[in-house]
Amino acid sequence: MAYNRNNPFNELPDLPPADFKESTAMLKHLAQASRYLGELNGLCATLPDPHPLIHTIVLQESKDSSAIENIVTTQDELYRAATEENTASHAAKEVLSYRAALYAGLEKMQTQKNLLATKTMIEIVQTIKQNASGIRSTPGPALKNAITGEVIYTPPCCEEVLREKLAALEKFINDPGASPLDPLIKMALIHYQFESIHPFADGNGRTGRILNALYLVQQELLSQPVLYLSSYFVKYKAEYYQLLRGVTESGNWHDWIMYMLTAIIQTTQLSAKKIRNTLSLMDEIEKRMKEVLGASFSHDLLELMFAMPYLKIELLEKREIAHRQTASVWLKKLTEAAILKPEKSSRTTYYINYRLMEILASD
Repeated sequence: MAYNRNNPFNELPDLPPADFKESTAMLKHLAQASRYLGELNGLCATLPDPHPLIHTIVLQESKDSSAIENIVTTQDELYRAATEENTASHAAKEVLSYRAALYAGLEKMQTQKNLLATKTMIEIVQTIKQNASGIRSTPGPALKNAITGEVIYTPPCCEEVLREKLAALEKFINDPGASPLDPLIKMALIHYQFESIHPFADGNGRTGRILNALYLVQQELLSQPVLYLSSYFVKYKAEYYQLLRGVTESGNWHDWIMYMLTAIIQTTQLSAKKIRNTLSLMDEIEKRMKEVLGASFSHDLLELMFAMPYLKIELLEKREIAHRQTASVWLKKLTEAAILKPEKSSRTTYYINYRLMEILASD
């Protein structure tokens, strides 16, 4: 049956695509993407404690992935929310839910013999949406042109069909014998397929982008989910949707895969640059803190400043890093030394690791 964008695409073919062949240009791009990804993974392996840096990078990925769905929050609002979630805006809470979903998916995958299963995908979307979402039992909303209202794509329907397609995708993801293609090319295929299946009523885009990060960890191409792909998707959002559509309507896998490989090339370099600059800043600030705080220097405080760039006295108390009076003295001294910048918000004073925020915001 010919494809009709107004009807549910129940004929969506399983992976791998029939008669698919890598072009010379694709293989050249693949080699470059693999090299940069290997360098990023090697850099992560040198970190004595990767968690503070990973925490901030994952939050940036969460912010940009949510922005693709028009869930927009500022850096300032987001990092305040990470410090004090109960006062967060709806958008900031959604971003924080995305971060929680990525970690939940990673934990689920690791406890299930490194498998990326349908139930893992369901747990991810439930964490994103903070509800009991499951596979759609009703027709999915047709994707429409925001300006003209024209239907662009109608996903498959309904639960039985969706579960069959997810089961086939699950096999392609987890069975090494399902395809001899390179994992980076497979990641591009998997991303298209999941978005085309569109198994949930909401949260499909964000779930699909989390699967990208988890798949790279599963394939041991990254030890931590630090790839910042959504920054590229936000920058080239129109092209992202246009190329997905090109696969569906004309089988143009080549341009879609080239787009995804370019995204990996650019974002691995961006992530590596941010990590190197952050490590350099961390060394510099550690030396200054030892000068300013003397014998009371706290390495736990240093790590917290890089995991949560918006500090407040109560946070140091909550983490049992210092009692209130000591925390107040430390933050005041670090402010006077221009290591932190104070910012008053209502009755709370935040102490901002402003140079780290500059690194995170840089391209």
